[in-house]
Amino acid sequence: MTDVASPRTLDRGWNPWTIPNAISVVRLACLPIFVYLLFGVENRAAAGWLLAALGMTDWVDGYIARHFDQVSELGKILDPVADRMLFFVGLTCILIDGTIPVAIGVAILAREIVVGATTVILGLLGARRIDVTWFGKAGTFANMIAVPSFLGSHSTLSYAPVLGAVAWITVVPGLVLSYYAALLYVPIARRALAEGRAARSGEAGDPVPFPDMSASPPETRAPS
Repeated sequence: MTDVASPRTLDRGWNPWTIPNAISVVRLACLPIFVYLLFGVENRAAAGWLLAALGMTDWVDGYIARHFDQVSELGKILDPVADRMLFFVGLTCILIDGTIPVAIGVAILAREIVVGATTVILGLLGARRIDVTWFGKAGTFANMIAVPSFLGSHSTLSYAPVLGAVAWITVVPGLVLSYYAALLYVPIARRALAEGRAARSGEAGDPVPFPDMSASPPETRAPS
């Protein structure tokens, strides 16, 4: 990777006025609506569809940032924050509602907590930026389908049984891929930390891949 950004992926610094940043803010603002739909009016179908839509918009803002010169330093922070909040709030609420098996929900949530905390610690220790990989993105995509599907499977929708089948079909590979990505992260994180410290001492190094559940391409966001 060179130090000069291409015209298609020019970094806009801390400029908040980008479409991907606006999408991330909207995703965060919709979380209280999700909570209200689930617990306020007890509409699991609507809550499930909203959660699925919020998950899919993560791919939209990544595409826009990459193809329309909308990358920004703020977006690299805001986007993974929105991702983590989406999983934490969504999964916690669905666990409380009882519409997802406890073991499944805890497994997804625990992985997110560990990866998120590790990313923060590595950043504080001076590790190099660690990019996402196919395993992490595929695991995230599967889980983003499975979680709202579990919710919809306990709704009054006529196709609720179909959603239940979809949930189980996607959650198993989603968990396998996301945990495999987390295991790959261990040696890669060590290398990233060593390279980051070397870079601060004046030595150069290449960025390393990071098996995470982020959905956006590496050049559009910080590690999450």
